[in-house]
Amino acid sequence: MNARRSLLFVPGSRPERFGKALAAGADMVCVDLEDAVAPAHKAEARTSALPFLTDTPGPERLVRINSVKSAEGLRDLLAVIDARPSGGSLMLPKVDHAEEVRWAAALLTEAGLCLSLVALVETAEGLENAAAIAASSPFLKAVMFGGADLSAELGTPLAHEPLLYARSRLVHAAARAGIEAIDVPHIDVSDLEACRAETETARSLGFTAKACIHPTQVAVVNGVFTPGPEEVARARRIVEALEANPHGVLLLDGKLVEKPVVRAAQRVLARAQQSH
Repeated sequence: MNARRSLLFVPGSRPERFGKALAAGADMVCVDLEDAVAPAHKAEARTSALPFLTDTPGPERLVRINSVKSAEGLRDLLAVIDARPSGGSLMLPKVDHAEEVRWAAALLTEAGLCLSLVALVETAEGLENAAAIAASSPFLKAVMFGGADLSAELGTPLAHEPLLYARSRLVHAAARAGIEAIDVPHIDVSDLEACRAETETARSLGFTAKACIHPTQVAVVNGVFTPGPEEVARARRIVEALEANPHGVLLLDGKLVEKPVVRAAQRVLARAQQSH
């Protein structure tokens, strides 16, 4: 499996940008039929977006449909079933309950489609049910934090400190379910240093990827989520020390190396291998 470090959104109403998005270096590219498309253009965008879902080399392909609790979302799901794409994933926005994920998965399974799902948690109700949502279906490969909608509902700024509890709760739910956690995009596309700092904070909290809304953000996000040479070298030393002394107490550079430290080192090496 390749690394999933970055997810780049592209509006479903701008099919001329799909190719540029695929060439931007993101690990995942998501055509957006929800927030990025005006109501009058939903049907046209749907027609343009569905051929994007295919099993081809390159970045993983996703389509963010409208909420399955809305008429447009139902139309999106039925159109996907009719189109019978050969691969890709669907992002489900505004997921409040685990049953929404299970219902979408059941429809796709009944149609014989093997599409993965990503649940976007961006409401207070969804956050309350984050653990159940993350564990809802074997087809669910990731949850994404929708900070913009959630901050508006909570009445807080879209900033780190006010949303720290929400972010941490979603990471906990994802880790418990053994799936990946994607952080909200940095909304100021002109400030790449702020994007880098926000991405580093997200990684330190346990997120495994971050969404992007502009191609210039992709390299920044990929860089943060790719282990650096020093980090890889230390991880390799930890794993090699365990292999040389599998039953004894390990000390490396004067520090005790226990099983959790070894597991973290193994994750670093796996991440580094996936990123190349």
